[in-house]
Amino acid sequence: MADRTLRGSRIGATSLQGETGVELSPRHGVEYLTEKGARFAVLFDADAEPPAEWFDQKTGELGFLDDEAGRTARTELEEKVASARTPWDMLAERRSIEELEELLEERLKLLRARRGSKK
Repeated sequence: MADRTLRGSRIGATSLQGETGVELSPRHGVEYLTEKGARFAVLFDADAEPPAEWFDQKTGELGFLDDEAGRTARTELEEKVASARTPWDMLAERRSIEELEELLEERLKLLRARRGSKK
């Protein structure tokens, strides 16, 4: 009996429930703008507040809303990238150039002594 009822059916592959009578929640599309000027749209629920930045699924680029929130997020990202300190910046905060030159000469003398150089 069980063999006859399952014959011709792929279990788990397809849903037996139809789409008739199904009402989707209201949605709205939001456009994002990338650095290269490309626009892409993302659908959100009507009640959801869209984030100021979103990654494009096709290109992987970061896009920002084309409004005040998007411009604010873009400037914050640019400030964060611009304010990234390099190792040289951190070293220059702790020592002056004269101190660094003196330390360099000391270390070079030690290395030359180990190698047996006469410079």
